[in-house]
Amino acid sequence: MSSDLHDLESALQTYFDGLYEGDATKLGGIFHAESHLFSVTDGALNDLPREKWFDLVRSRGSAKAQGLTRNDFIVHIDRSSPTTAFAKVQCQIPPRYFTDYLTFVKLADGWKIVSKTFHTETR
Repeated sequence: MSSDLHDLESALQTYFDGLYEGDATKLGGIFHAESHLFSVTDGALNDLPREKWFDLVRSRGSAKAQGLTRNDFIVHIDRSSPTTAFAKVQCQIPPRYFTDYLTFVKLADGWKIVSKTFHTETR
């Protein structure tokens, strides 16, 4: 079990690094090919397939390239079984601040994110 926690934390660090660096390839290593991202705008559900999100990541300036301070952290990890887990994390690309809910499954090649539901605040 402790190795699973370490492996989840490692996957989350890759997630944080990929976001901060704007590295869609790095993010592709931890997001399952069928994963989707969800958010709500004006009461409507937004469903963004992984590849469309990667296009957005590639096209925006990375926080690292902009010299922005890095402040990402794990709020909570819930490992509910040997093959399922959930993580709540926070990160930022100022002036946007994100709370992400990440659902993981453990497959033959390790922990993969199958869904991301997020909320964005602008400060």
